[in-house]
Amino acid sequence: MLYAVLCYNDEKAVGSWSKEEDDATMARLEAVNAKLAEEGRLGPVVRLMPTKAARTLRKGREAYVTDGPFAETKEQILGFYVIDCETPEAAEAFAKELSVANPGTGCYELRPIAYFRPGELK
Repeated sequence: MLYAVLCYNDEKAVGSWSKEEDDATMARLEAVNAKLAEEGRLGPVVRLMPTKAARTLRKGREAYVTDGPFAETKEQILGFYVIDCETPEAAEAFAKELSVANPGTGCYELRPIAYFRPGELK
């Protein structure tokens, strides 16, 4: 089953990292990614731009677009993974590895996904 691993954190805190801190974090995350990639179970991984670059289409009587993030929350979604795991526990184990590699607070939301438009993973 495919899982989306949504990565949340305080983007102000992450945005305040020095280049060295950011590079070190990305290197630790790459080490976690490498294991799943070698097993052919790692799908797309993205790092989202800050919420100030976001636009949201909201539905109502008429659809309209606003600047800014989708939700008003303390933590913003900063990126996500698509991974292939046999069980929810395997997806949780991957998220736990990410949490160790990524400093600070935040959370990882795990959601099983169904194809809307199939990509490389089957």
